[in-house]
Amino acid sequence: MTSSLAETRRAPSTARPSRVAGAITHLAVLGVVGAGIFGMLFTLLALGVGLLLVFGIGALFLLALVYALYALGWLETARIEGLYGFGLPSRRPIRSGRPGFGGFLRTVWLQFIDGEMWRAIANLAIATVLGLVMLPLLTLGASSVVLAFSPLLAEGSVVRLPGTGIEILTGWAVLAGVLLALVAFAAVIGIGILHGMIARVVMIPSREALLAQQAREANRQRVGAVRSAEVERTRIERDLHDGVQPRLVSVGMTLGLAQQKVDDDPVAAKALIAEAHTSTKAAITELRQLARGIHTSVLDDRGLDAALSALAGRSHIPVVLDVRLSQRCSRDAEAAVYFVIAESLNNAAKHSRATECRVIVREREGGMIWARIEDNGLGGAQVVPGGGLDGIANRVAGVGGTFRLDSPGGGPTAVEVSVPCAF
Repeated sequence: MTSSLAETRRAPSTARPSRVAGAITHLAVLGVVGAGIFGMLFTLLALGVGLLLVFGIGALFLLALVYALYALGWLETARIEGLYGFGLPSRRPIRSGRPGFGGFLRTVWLQFIDGEMWRAIANLAIATVLGLVMLPLLTLGASSVVLAFSPLLAEGSVVRLPGTGIEILTGWAVLAGVLLALVAFAAVIGIGILHGMIARVVMIPSREALLAQQAREANRQRVGAVRSAEVERTRIERDLHDGVQPRLVSVGMTLGLAQQKVDDDPVAAKALIAEAHTSTKAAITELRQLARGIHTSVLDDRGLDAALSALAGRSHIPVVLDVRLSQRCSRDAEAAVYFVIAESLNNAAKHSRATECRVIVREREGGMIWARIEDNGLGGAQVVPGGGLDGIANRVAGVGGTFRLDSPGGGPTAVEVSVPCAF
């Protein structure tokens, strides 16, 4: 996002005639409807604050205010982008990534304090004021044009400026009408140009803000990558300690017993060796599965679609797989999506009592891979430090992506991630 915003500083001038004409049209419309829009917002605010302590239903009006602000911010961003082509990214709802009612309240709060939304609202307010100033000028310009032609129709020596009580001698009407029309329309054009200049300043963050945003994003990715590595290391240690290590200890003990019996009871020794052989093969299988969880060669050789097909075939519960990708992405991006889906399927098999999982992978605008993993299990999943979902969240954050969990009690559980394709 930051790169596209940086490129907007080299965008074509906002003073092009087509853009100025479009701005004048927009401002005229906002001059008519803008006051009503902000009147609605202040009404929602007043009702929300006034009824919050009295009946408790004011929270509904405050919630409606937040979503109305988001909708207006989205419309204003789309309006400015359509008019000037700054390269502004489309507004998207902010998600807290936390489940339950607490997560919903945090989502609303994050949306309310979103700086980009408030910049759009501020630009809309300024445009509304400019529209209110411009409407009388448009009226004056139109009246001046009528005044300039009024001597052709006047019967007396005096003509009246339309819409006002001003009377002008017929001989001066043409000159006054032309001058007033030029001044009025010049002011209108100036306001149209001013609108573009203000929109550029308000809607596009400053260089310092862009650098600060880049630093915050880089720090978030770094923290996510470090945390993801810690969670992954803990998982590997746990799997080795709980799975492969006891099995290898058992193999060693069994071979020790077989060594003691090989001379006195060869039949029993052979049985123990056969048991140790079986346990060794099981340990090798577990090690392969553990290594496959770290990295899969199919992913490098044949891509995400083939790797996910193989993963779905090994799943302990049935998986409906729907992958539609037209191109390969970076190795880190594909590995992150693969890890997310593998860990989600593993969590579903262990904890959710699900009988089916559905996996959808798509390309999204802006060079993103979007994936959704949904099971029909019991729900109630939460992000616990060190757990599988915590590993997913940090792995996705480490590659600059977004993570969302939706798991109400009773199910279903859905995990959604978006990862930059070219990371």
